[in-house]
This record gives sequence, structure tokens and C-alpha cells, in this order.
Amino acid sequence: MCETCGCSDGAEVKVVNLETGKALDLASKHLHDDSHYHAHHIHDDNHSHDHVHDHDHDHDHDHSHNHTHHSRASTVLLEQDVLAKNAALAARNRAWFAGREILVLNLVSGPGAGKTTLLERTVRDLRHKQTFFVIEGDQATTNDSLRIKAAGAPVVQINTGSGCHLDADMVAHGLAELKPSFGSVLLIENVGNLVCPAMFDLGESAKVAILSVTEGDDKPIKYPHMFQAASLLLINKIDLLPYVDFELDRCQAYARQVNPAIEIMTLSATTGEGLETWFDWISAASRRERGGTFPQPLEAAMP
Repeated sequence: MCETCGCSDGAEVKVVNLETGKALDLASKHLHDDSHYHAHHIHDDNHSHDHVHDHDHDHDHDHSHNHTHHSRASTVLLEQDVLAKNAALAARNRAWFAGREILVLNLVSGPGAGKTTLLERTVRDLRHKQTFFVIEGDQATTNDSLRIKAAGAPVVQINTGSGCHLDADMVAHGLAELKPSFGSVLLIENVGNLVCPAMFDLGESAKVAILSVTEGDDKPIKYPHMFQAASLLLINKIDLLPYVDFELDRCQAYARQVNPAIEIMTLSATTGEGLETWFDWISAASRRERGGTFPQPLEAAMP
């Protein structure tokens, strides 16, 4: 069990190249190989050891210990170890991207927010103006990758098994298969989850959070870490606003409450409303990346 996010170390991670059909199984503990924390080291239990030791003389020991502090300390150390390793790998990815002037957008959302539909529409509408590559993250199936391939972009599928997020090592293996070209745009669709992907840097230029109006307008304050980590919020499915209980102004206010610097756009990937603003944002961000002026994420800018 990974104490950082709660996903299982037993997850069977697989990278599938949709262009060649090649499938690569990754070791499930790729970020934990040097972490010697085992289940018996991480426990939170109150138990009393009443036992007698016979070492030439008899003496009774009543060991009533609370091991909670051991559990907490071990958990914190494990979290630091996992995140530090991921950060180092993410920095390596980021340097690789920078050397090739590739814009990398990490698309994050809850399940069903419309990430894949947005990716399809983006690739299909802009493929004659911009070169796209896509990494698809899901726990299982290649369904979304097949949709992206049909839209016209090279794509690699990463299946995380019981894992609830992509990490920098998975992305590095995906890149080895995908081989995005100089000056291109790499779109990474993360696993649908508003919690864990916020903690794991992939080496991206920016996180783009996607929120559907069907999910409720309070998501930014219920899941603040994700919206704090995002540079851009896309509020999707606005064609459904007349039919759902969603206050657009309130949602935007909540988002700016947790992240005053966040950019916000409203759109519908289905009808096309608002997509031109999103397309213009991608084009401008790609130009900045090629000019070496795209703002670094906070964690990358820190010494």
C-alpha cells in the first residue's frame, strides 16, 4: 500500500503503443524500489505486551506502548521518499521537454468531466496547425486511446491497474514509445481523480483542470489542492447549464479563492462553444515554450 496516496503497490502498470501495438509491463514498485518500508513497520495499533523473560533471573515487563507515533513518522518518511523520487524524475522529464521546446499539458479532472472529448476535439480541429502527441492514463482499457488515434494524433496508453494517478516514471516510459517531435504539444490525460494527481509532478509545463457543470460548483473548495496546482481551469459542458444546479459565478469565485492566479475559461467540447479561446491559449503557450518563456511550475522554480 502506497501511504502517499492510498493506491496499491500491487498495481500492474502497462504502457501500450497504439501505433505499433507494443505493450510494456512496468514494475509496480518503480518509485518504491529503494524504500524499505514494509507493512510491519507501518502500523497504528495500541497493544499491551505482557510477557516474562527468563534470563538467569525472572522479571516481568508490562509494555503498554502506543505505536501511533511510529506509524506517523514512517508514513511521513515514505511520503517524502516517494515524492522526492518523483520530483527528481519529473525534473529529468522537464529538462528533456525544454531541450525540445515541447509544450506539455497535464489534463486533470474527476471521472466524466469530458477530458477525452475535449482532447478529441482539440486534436481534430488543430492538427493542421499544430503537431500533437497524447499520453492517455486510465486504470484499464485502451478505449480513450483509440478515440484519440481516430482523431489523428499519435498516442500511448498507460494503464495503471489499481493506481489512481500517473507519475513521472510512467510518463518517461511512455515518452520512450511516443517520441514526440521538436516543438510539438504533448497532451497528457491523467487518471480521473481530483486528489492524487495534484501531488505528482510529471514534468509538465502546466496542469489544466477540467470541471464539468454536472459535478457541482463547489469542487474547487472541496478539492483545493488540485485547483491550487492548476494554471488553467476549463469549465466544461456549459451547454448543460440550463438543466443543472450550477452557479458559474460562484464556481469561479471558489476557484480564485483557492488560487487567485488561476485562469478560467468556459466551454463546451460537444457544441464547440468557447473552444476558440482554449485553442488560442494552446497556441500562445506553445509559442512561449518555444521561446523559453513559459512560467515554470512553483515546485520546479524552487531551488
